[in-house]
Amino acid sequence: MRGEFIGRQVAVKSRAYPISGVVVDETKNTFAIESAGTVKMVPKRGCEFEFTYNGEQITIRGSEIQHRPEDRIKKVR
Repeated sequence: MRGEFIGRQVAVKSRAYPISGVVVDETKNTFAIESAGTVKMVPKRGCEFEFTYNGEQITIRGSEIQHRPEDRIKKVR
């Protein structure tokens, strides 16, 4: 969870935001996801995200990654 999300394939597991595509931008509270030629802003809070990483599907709750992207790499678990 400390890596870069921009450029990764993602599927949003939420009834309110059923979308899959590529993360093109990230803020503390949102992902911008490009899908079918359009970019949609999806809030992290209340959503689960399924990322493809090294050929595996990884599911992450948005509340767990609700940090500024540049601060995420500094977090110690």
